[in-house]
Amino acid sequence: MPRPAALADLLKGTLHGTPMEKRLKEGKIWLVWDTAVGRQIAGRARPVGFRDGTLTVAVNSSPWMQQLTFLKKGIMERLNSLLGEDLVREIYLKAGRPEQPRPEPVPVRLGKRPLSPADMQRISRSTAPVNDPDLRSLLEELLARHLESSGD
Repeated sequence: MPRPAALADLLKGTLHGTPMEKRLKEGKIWLVWDTAVGRQIAGRARPVGFRDGTLTVAVNSSPWMQQLTFLKKGIMERLNSLLGEDLVREIYLKAGRPEQPRPEPVPVRLGKRPLSPADMQRISRSTAPVNDPDLRSLLEELLARHLESSGD
């Protein structure tokens, strides 16, 4: 049995040639923005929209808008380089309060309950048909975590 495919690869193959594939590529702009422009600019300007090759960027002050006007070409080149293709053909700057990226949510740790011998047997029975020892071990760990946190 071959290893399971990565979800990103499955999505890429499934969405190939569809409008959604294009939207996913465009969405990467928000992911690479901070890297492309650096922390100082990212704190004062954020992408707010993208349409037909034009990236709309909200800038928090007139002096920064003027500065970014001179830097647009370089920003486009860095973005497109990080994206791996020429998606951004123009940058439109507008005055506004750039929304800062939301911090990553902190996972909530639920109380764990100890696994009973019956739980351990249930896990063993459920994973016994899996021949690959690495995959079986991962499944056992996943099931154990689920039972510890859910009480099912």
